[in-house]
Order: sequence, then structure tokens, then C-alpha cells
Amino acid sequence: MGKMTSFPRTTGKPAQGYLAEAKDPKAPGVVVIQEWWGVQGQIREVCDRFAAAGFTALAPDLYEGKVVPYHDSAAAEAAMKALDFQAATNEAVRGAVKFLKARGGKVGITGFCMGGAVTIIAAVHVPELDAAVCFYGLPPESVAAAKDVRVPLQGHFANTDDWVTPAALGDFEKKLRAAGKEFEFYRYDGHHAFMNSDRKEVYSEPAAKLAWERCLKFFRDHLK
Repeated sequence: MGKMTSFPRTTGKPAQGYLAEAKDPKAPGVVVIQEWWGVQGQIREVCDRFAAAGFTALAPDLYEGKVVPYHDSAAAEAAMKALDFQAATNEAVRGAVKFLKARGGKVGITGFCMGGAVTIIAAVHVPELDAAVCFYGLPPESVAAAKDVRVPLQGHFANTDDWVTPAALGDFEKKLRAAGKEFEFYRYDGHHAFMNSDRKEVYSEPAAKLAWERCLKFFRDHLK
């Protein structure tokens, strides 16, 4: 089990996050970015699973303590819209990457839904990163363009998704390929947020299991 910890933003001001440490103090790191619900139990569980698999994981709290109940989509949307994605990536997310990097290992990033979009932004704008795994999230091209992705990228997406639609995903994939980027994308029969085991209405155990295995292999290939 992990614990809440403090780490410095790139501005020098403190940020909070959930830290789950691997047995090896110099293990590679993974920054885990929340859904629009905040750093809730499922995100902490993802960090714990990474630690058990040999990665030290840190989930920066982008909402600064706010956690939205799963039934309140309106509040979650409002919290997400109030977040400055670029500032959060440049300050708290990059601070988390640097915090893990200082331990001596390579560092990757992953995120879900809103966190998937932040993952792509970081893959463009955070120079200390070594790899990225995105789960069903894409940012606006004006914030992070496919041609500017700097690190190997893996993506996991749902065939039934009204946020990251098949058309939007296909366009992003086409631009990555045209720019010669190193990437691999997977599509699953299921709904947006299929990895979240706390949300039974969208969770898909077969898709989640396969995506997790692919994610771990990708990070092992690029971070170890």
C-alpha cells in the first residue's frame, strides 16, 4: 500500500500525490494521472499494482484534495474544466516526473480519460519522460499535436466511446504515422473507462486484463 506524499512542482511550490514504492529504491518510475473524478481509490490501486510489478508509481493530485463521487458527472466535468491542463502538466506533472527521475531510474507516464489527455500533453512537453501509455484520452491538437510527441507511445481505446470517437482516434493515429512516431494503439470492444473496476457499468474485465498486460510489457521494454 502506498501513502500520500509531498513533492515539489517545477515552480518550487509543494504538490501532493499518492506514492507507491517498488522494493528496489532505484526502480523505474511511472506517473499516474487521474480521471476527472480525482485521485480516488481506483487510481491509488493502479499505483499499488505498478509497485507490485516493480515500478515506483506517483499519482499527483491535480485537484488538490478534491475527489468527486462517481455518480456526480456534472461536478466532475466542472472540476475538469476548471483545471488548467497545460499549467498542471508543466508544474505538477513534470514535478512528479522529476521527483521519480531523481531516484535514478527511467520514468514513464500513464493516465485515464482526462489523465489520458494529460499523458499526451506530457509526452509532448515534458523532456524528462522516457515513455507514455494513454488510456482513452486525447488533448486538442492546439495543446499537443501528434507530430510533436517525443517518446514511445502506447494507447488503449474503446470502440464505444463518445469522448474519444473512432474518427478522432483514427485522425490522431494517421498523424502519428505520417510524422514517423514510435507508437502502438489497441482498440477494445467496450466502453469509455473500461479499466475502472469501481464502475461496474463500464468496466470490462477481459479488456482491462489484456490492456494492463500490454501496458506493463511496454513499460518494461522502455523503462528497464
